[in-house]
Amino acid sequence: MDILSGLFGAPIPAISAQELNEKLKNAKAPLVIDVREPEEYQQGHIARAKLIPLGQLGQRLKDLPQDQDFFCVCASGSRSTAATRQLIKAGYKAINMSGGMSAWMRAGLPVKKGSAA
Repeated sequence: MDILSGLFGAPIPAISAQELNEKLKNAKAPLVIDVREPEEYQQGHIARAKLIPLGQLGQRLKDLPQDQDFFCVCASGSRSTAATRQLIKAGYKAINMSGGMSAWMRAGLPVKKGSAA
């Protein structure tokens, strides 16, 4: 184990906003988990993203299917990194979207407004 992995843990897998957008076009689209707060989500989110605020993720793990790929998103990538790490530790296949919704919007990708369905 190298020194950085010992201090910070293993690197978290990440994907760009553009790469995630391409994956969402597939017939078996992955599940996007938005770990922001409801107010942030309502202001703009990725279509079909599931809202699970980071503070609730631990209690809601049992509701998530084990055979699904998860992509975590937040505003900037910080909370989603923590969520990705938490999901991986619990045995899920999870990937962080680098840069969060800020990167998604900078890329000009579609944003849905309003509350969770």
